[in-house]
This record gives sequence, structure tokens and C-alpha cells, in this order.
Amino acid sequence: MAKEYDLVILGGGTGGYVAAIRAAQIGMQVAVVEKEKLGGTCLHRGCIPSKALLRSAEVYRQTKQAGEFGIDTENTTLNFSKVQERKESIVSNLHQGVQGLMKKGKIDVFEGYGRILGPSIFSPMPGTISIEYANGDENTMIVPKNVLIATGSKPKSLPGLTLDGTYVMSSDEALQMEELPNSIIIVGGGVIGIEWASMLADFGVKVTVIEYLPHILPTEDEAIAKEVEKQLKNKGITFVKSAKVLPETLEINNMVSIEAEIDGEKKDFNADKMLVSVGREANTTNIGLENTDIVVDKGFIQTNDYYQTKETHIYAIGDVIGGMQLAHVASHEGIVAVEHMADQKPQPLNYNNIPSCIYSNPEAASVGLTEKQAKEAGFQINVGKFPFKAIGKALVHGESDGFVKVIADKTTEDLLGVHMVGPHVTDMISEAGLAKVLDATPWEIANTVHPHPTLSEIMGEAALAVEGKQIHG
Repeated sequence: MAKEYDLVILGGGTGGYVAAIRAAQIGMQVAVVEKEKLGGTCLHRGCIPSKALLRSAEVYRQTKQAGEFGIDTENTTLNFSKVQERKESIVSNLHQGVQGLMKKGKIDVFEGYGRILGPSIFSPMPGTISIEYANGDENTMIVPKNVLIATGSKPKSLPGLTLDGTYVMSSDEALQMEELPNSIIIVGGGVIGIEWASMLADFGVKVTVIEYLPHILPTEDEAIAKEVEKQLKNKGITFVKSAKVLPETLEINNMVSIEAEIDGEKKDFNADKMLVSVGREANTTNIGLENTDIVVDKGFIQTNDYYQTKETHIYAIGDVIGGMQLAHVASHEGIVAVEHMADQKPQPLNYNNIPSCIYSNPEAASVGLTEKQAKEAGFQINVGKFPFKAIGKALVHGESDGFVKVIADKTTEDLLGVHMVGPHVTDMISEAGLAKVLDATPWEIANTVHPHPTLSEIMGEAALAVEGKQIHG
């Protein structure tokens, strides 16, 4: 007899396990089906391991620059195997924590590959889950009242460009490198590509970024993208923009050689390794969508504002539905979906209020509309901009490049967007996120007393700058 659950979640990544915890809190009987390890891409192949490497790169860079602080450090060396050991230790600790949360919530975890079945002897509706095990054990059938698809995404490649995992890698393979290359070509100047470019440059690798568009970080405010590029160039990173990589020209002979077309002319690029970072695609194959009426458009599952698919008892969240494709977004989507199943009438997410972060050096973070988006939406705007160079704590910290930019509606004074580039802005963006949720105005941000000396003072100054009333600039 197949076991019954209130909710079965396909995928134990950040969105899936957070949804499971919330469902258990509500009183649901919950099962999670995960083919690899709880925590998913974010914990094992994304957010956490990459940030651990970025932190090691930051410490290495700062140690080499310690003379600027009056500290002599001779013969600073990098032990990359220990860098990797530290990363793995962090991932392992967090993985154990997630496993503990599942036990605490009395959530059943099935370590296998789950597929949605159509109507059968188990249920008149599609949604029964068949779990296939890697060891060849007989499949398990579980019958849920609701299903939540949280199967995430995987790295994309360019058509015709084969990833061999050694010379031509995605971020998945790059995270497992045992030795750093002397040089690398990064195809793609989006968030992941820029984080890797920054990290590897700080580790001493010669980095070339090839970007198809005329600018890097196309989702960011133009001023932020330009500042990030300027600072990364100062690290020695080479940027090649408006360049079309030609996969058919790829040659591998103890190193990587490839051509790119720039302004109608072809140019050769050579390096020890290549990292392909051109976005991510949803994991929708072989999960049984063909047994349902679920609609998939451009590779992504289509849902309503509460993450219901066309099969109203089957929901989907996270990277598999597209959108912002961020771990914290998937988590909150999962909470909304579960609360909707339980008829708790949750509020739909306002994606305009969700911060996004780039963990390169310099860091960048944003929430709300860019200046271009605000103008295209028809807003008359006021813009305040304030530099870190005028913030005492930034000078003390030793990183004073960058700025904060605040965009406001000239008519209503409503906050439209906040964009930051500089030290620790991925932590500071939460104030702007809260301001957006509370529908604050720049005046209200400016009248929030920011302690001195702190980096956060820049928020008050940038808000004052919207009306040209900044104090220290």
C-alpha cells in the first residue's frame, strides 16, 4: 500500500527544504524526495561553496595588502588545497544542519529520483510520486494530496560548446578544481561569471571575460555595472565585450583555444581553462510533467501568483519557474505556496521588493528599479548618489571605492530603487529592502539615525542627496 502524505516535495534544495519546514509547522505530513544531497545546488554547488572560495580570495588579497595598514607580511603564499578543505567543511556543517532540521520537523526524506505519475490505481489525479533508487531497489510509490516541484536548475552551455569538465567547465566543475590554472577564459559576464572572475583574479589567475552584450551585468543599473568593471580592470581582468564566441573553433591541447567574433573580425583567445557561465536552465526533464497538464514555456514551468500550476494541487517554485533564480526567492516562494495549500491566504511576493547581490570584489547589491527601468516605466525621477570615499568607516576599512544610488519618484517621493557598489553592500542592502517593503521615502531613510562611524551612514547620505541635501558631499 502506497504511503500517503499531505505534501510531497520534489527537490531538497533551499526552496524545497524551507517549504517542507513551513509545511511541517502548519501541521502537514511532509516528504521530500532528493536525488543527491539535501541543500541542493545552493549548498553544494552554488551559493555557499562559491562564497567560501570568495572569502578565501578576499583574505588572501587583504593579506598581501596588509602593508597599507602598517602590518608587514612577507612571503604570503596560497595553499589552495586548504582553501578547498575549508569550503568542504562549511558545506558539510550546513548539510548536517539541514538534515537535523528535517528530523526536527518529522519530515520524511527519500534519497532517490522522483517522477510524477498520471492517474493510476493509486489516485484518480496525476501526482502519485514514483521514487527510483540508484542502488536498483524496487521503486517506492507515495501518494500526496499536494505536490511541490522544486527541482532547481543546472548550468547552461552555448550550443555546440561541449563541457568536458576538465578544460571547459561549468561552475559545478570549477568548484572542484584541485589546482588553480595560471589563466582562464570566462564566457559570460553575468553575475556568476563576474564573481568567478573576481575570485580567480584575487587568487592570482590571469582572467579574460568574454561577454556577448556590450556591457557586463546586464540586469544591474548601468552605473553599477560600469563601476564593477572599472574596479575589476584594476585587478588586471581583461574584458572583451560585444563578442560572439564561436564554439566550432574550440581546440583543446593541454590548454584551451577558441575564437570570438568582434565587430565582424575573428580573434583568438587562449588559456589553461575555460569557464562557461551563460545562465542556468530548469530541471524539468524526466520528472513526469508529460503525465500532467502542467504548462512549460521556454523551458520553465508556468504558475499563478501562488505557484499553482495548471494542475491546481501541483505547485512549483524556484529556478524551475524562472524569474529571479535566487535561493532566498525560492525559499519565500515555497512558504507562499505551502501557506496557499493550507488556505492561509498568503500575500503574493512583490519581486520589486526583493534584493539581489553580487559577491565579487567590489560587491554590488540592488533592490527595485534601475534608473533605465524607472524612466521606461514613465516615472519622473530624482536620483541621489553618494560615494564611499566620503564615509569615514570606508576609509578606515581600506575600501572606499564605490557608491550608493537612490532613485525616487519625483511626484510622490516614493522609493523606486536602491543600487550599491562597494564594501559590504550585500549586507547593507537589507535596509533598502525593508524601506521598499514599508514603502518608505528617501526622507524617512535620511531621518533614520545611522550610527557613526559605520558604512551604513552612506544610506542616509544617499537618501539626502535625492534632494541635494547631503551633508558630507
